[in-house]
Amino acid sequence: MKFTLSWLKSHLDTSATVDEISAKLTSIGLEVDALHDPGKALSSFIVGHVLEADKHPNADRLKLCKVSTGTETLQVVCGAPNARAGLKVVLARPGDVIPESGEKLKKGKIRDVESQGMMCSTRELKLGEDHDGIIELPESAVVGTPVTTVLNIDPVFEINLTPNRVDALGVRGVARDLAAAGLGTLKPLNDGAVKGTFPVSRKIAMRLPADQSFKCPQFAGRTVKGVKNGPSPAWMQDRLKAIGLRSVSALVDITQYINIDLGRPIHAFDDEKLKGDVGPRLATDGETLPALNGKTYTLDSSMVVIADDANAVGIGGIMGGEPTSVGDGTTTIFIESAWFDPSNIAATGRKLEINSDARYCFERGVDIASAVQGVELTTRMVMELCGGEASELVVGGQAPAAFKPVAFDPARVAKLGGVSVPNAEIKNILERLGFTVATGNPWQVTPPSWRSDVTVWQDLVEEVLRIYGYDNIKAEPMPRAVPQKPALNAKQRLVGNVRRTLATRGLAETVTWSFLSKNHAELFANGGTLVPLANPISSDLDILRPSVVPNLIAGAGRNAARGLHDSNLFEIGPRFEGFKPGEQMLMAAGVRSGHTSQRHWAGTRRPVDAMDAKADALAALEAAGVSSSGIQTGVGPKEGTPEWLHPGRSGTLKQGNQIFAWFGEVHPRVLQALDVKGPVVAFEVAIDRIPDAKKGKGGTARTLLKASPYQPVDRDFAFVVDAAVSAETMLKAVRNAERELVTNIGLFDVYEGPNVGVGKKSVAITVTLQSKDATLTDEQIEAVAKKIVAAVEKVGGQLRG
Repeated sequence: MKFTLSWLKSHLDTSATVDEISAKLTSIGLEVDALHDPGKALSSFIVGHVLEADKHPNADRLKLCKVSTGTETLQVVCGAPNARAGLKVVLARPGDVIPESGEKLKKGKIRDVESQGMMCSTRELKLGEDHDGIIELPESAVVGTPVTTVLNIDPVFEINLTPNRVDALGVRGVARDLAAAGLGTLKPLNDGAVKGTFPVSRKIAMRLPADQSFKCPQFAGRTVKGVKNGPSPAWMQDRLKAIGLRSVSALVDITQYINIDLGRPIHAFDDEKLKGDVGPRLATDGETLPALNGKTYTLDSSMVVIADDANAVGIGGIMGGEPTSVGDGTTTIFIESAWFDPSNIAATGRKLEINSDARYCFERGVDIASAVQGVELTTRMVMELCGGEASELVVGGQAPAAFKPVAFDPARVAKLGGVSVPNAEIKNILERLGFTVATGNPWQVTPPSWRSDVTVWQDLVEEVLRIYGYDNIKAEPMPRAVPQKPALNAKQRLVGNVRRTLATRGLAETVTWSFLSKNHAELFANGGTLVPLANPISSDLDILRPSVVPNLIAGAGRNAARGLHDSNLFEIGPRFEGFKPGEQMLMAAGVRSGHTSQRHWAGTRRPVDAMDAKADALAALEAAGVSSSGIQTGVGPKEGTPEWLHPGRSGTLKQGNQIFAWFGEVHPRVLQALDVKGPVVAFEVAIDRIPDAKKGKGGTARTLLKASPYQPVDRDFAFVVDAAVSAETMLKAVRNAERELVTNIGLFDVYEGPNVGVGKKSVAITVTLQSKDATLTDEQIEAVAKKIVAAVEKVGGQLRG
C-alpha cells in the first residue's frame, strides 16, 4: 500500500512531520516498509536569484551567470537555454550532493572559467524526467530559503499490511487509524447523495439464483451524461504516478483514485456500449470475455460476471471488459459499485490467474456498506473533473447484514495485554476507530462496516493495545528455570555435531522436498511401504520420500546439467516408513558425484568411489558418538545394503546386528531412471538408530580428553593372509591385542601377486604406541609387537619376512 503525504493530509488534519507519521504508523501495526522523501536529499539546496546571465567568453552555448544566495553572489556557468537574468532558481553550492549522480559538487572550471555552483533541473533533483532546462521557481520565492519550502515535494509512504487489514488499503483508513492514535483529526468525507436530474438509462438486473445471491448481494449504479474525457488534473496524475500507477484518462484515473483513496473498487462503463439492463449473474460454462488487460478469458458457472442483456461485460470484482470500456470519445458513462463475496472472488482470481487491484481488495473483504457510497463519491468527482449531469441512483439487492456485536470484558485488556488501560480510554479508543460501544456487563461492541476482521474479543484487545501503544507495555523478565535447562537436548546436539562434521568434509548442506514422484520413490523403497499424499502440491511430488538420497542425486544431476559436474551434497532430514505418526526416521545422507577434485597438474584427480562414501558415513558416526573401533563392515545385499546401491560396490556399517549406516555406488539402473550420469556414490546414516550416550556419575556422556605428554612410537607390520580374510578382521585383532598402549592403527598397503603365493595377499599396517605414564622402553615396544603378531596369527596371518 503506497500513498503520498499530501494524499494522506487530504483526509487527516495534522502538523506531524514525515518521521513522526512514519514512526506512528509502525507503532500502530501499519508497518512502514519504505519511505521515499526527496526533501531530505534537498535540505541544503536554496533559492537563488540570477542577477546576470551573460555569454560565456569561450563557448557559444554556455552562459556566465551571477547568482545571489541572499548573502553572497556566486559565479555559475550554465548551459540551460532558459537561464536568464531575474530568474529564481534551485541553487546547489559546493559540498551539496546532487541526487541524480550522487556526487558532491565541487568548484571547477568550465572552458577556463570558474563555476562556483549549479542551477538544477528537475531530473538532476530526481523530481521528474525534465532535463530541457533548469527549474523556474515562483517570483515570490525568497532568496536564500530552502527549496523544500517552495517546491512541491511529496514524500511517499509504503506500508506492509497484514491480510486482515483491508480497511487500511485505502488512504482514508490509514488516516482514520492515525487520528485514533492522536496524530491529527480525521476530516469529514463529502459522501452525501448527489441529486439526480433525470431517470437512469438502465435498470439493475439481479440475475443470480437465490442460493447464489450471496456472491453479489448488492449492486448500485448511475448514469452520468455530458462528460468530457481528457487528461486528469496534474495533482491526480502526480499522486498516481508517485505510487506507481500510470495515468490513462480522467475517467479511468478517477476509478483508480477512488480505489486507492477509499479501498473501494469502482468501474465505469461506456454507457452507449451497454445493451439493456445491467447486473450480476453467473457465467455460463465456456463463455468468453475480452478483458481490459488485453487477454480473453474462458469462464465457468462458478464465476460471477457483470452482464447486460446481451453479453458479459466484466468479471465481477476482478476486471472489466474491453468492449464496454471508456475512451477519449466517451460522453456518457455508467458507474458501477457492488459488493462481492471474498471467497468467490479469490477462487475466480486463482482460476483465471488474474491479479488486479480490485481482486486484491474484494478477496480480503471490502466495506459491506460502501457500494452506494462508492457511486456517490465517484459521481461527485466525475462531475467536478469531467463535467456532466447525473441521473438518479439505482440499487439492486441489499448490503450484507451488519456485523454482530462482540461481548467484551474490558478487564481482559490487562489480562491479555499486560497493561492497565482505564475503561474510559478503552471505550474512547474503540469509538475513535469506528466501533459502537454499549457498556454493560459485558460490553457489547459492534465493529464498523469496514472491519470484517474483528469477530472475537481478542481482536478488540489487539485494537486497544495497538492504539494505546505497545511501547506502554512494561517489559518484565521471564522467570528463570531452576535449575536452568540446556537449550539443546542430546539428540539436537548430536545432529549439530554430525552437520558440522559433514560440512568440514567438503559437503554442502541442502534442504530438499520431503516428497517425490512415485516412479522415483519405487526405486528407493527397498521393499518398504510407500506413503502417498492425499493433497500433493504437484502431480510429480505425490509420495513422501522413502529415502533422503534421491532428491540429493537429482540435485547433483541439475548441477551437472548446468556445468558443475562435481557435486558434494548432504542433508539431515526424515525418511517416511508408514502412515502413522512417528513412522519416520531421521537420516543424515550425502552424495558425491564426478571426481574428488578439479583437474590439476599434480595428477591427483580420480573418480569418486564407494570408499569416499564410507569415509563420510564413518565420520558422521564418530561425530554422533559411535566409536569406529566397534564398527563392522558388511558387504553385499545379504548384509543389509539397500537395492538402490551397486551390489558389489556397497556395504553397511553395524555393531552386532544393528545396522547404523549404508554406503556405496548408486546402482546404474537408478542413475539411468533419474537421468543422472555417474559415477555417483551415496551414504545414509540412521541417526534415530544410534543409542543414547550412557551418562556416568559425572553427568557427562563423554570423558574429557587426557592427552599424553610422552612421545608416540610408530611401528609398521606386513602380514601375509588368505585373500578371503578381510583387512578389518586383522585390524580388529591388532586393536584387541593391546588396548592400553595402541592409540591408532592404519592400513597403508595391500598387495596380491606372485611374491606372496596364490590365494594370498600382503597387508601392511602402521601401529601407533603411546603411554600416558612414561616414555616407552624398547622392551615394552617389543612386547607389544609380539602380542600383535600373535593376535594376527590367530586369524590366519603370518609376519612377512
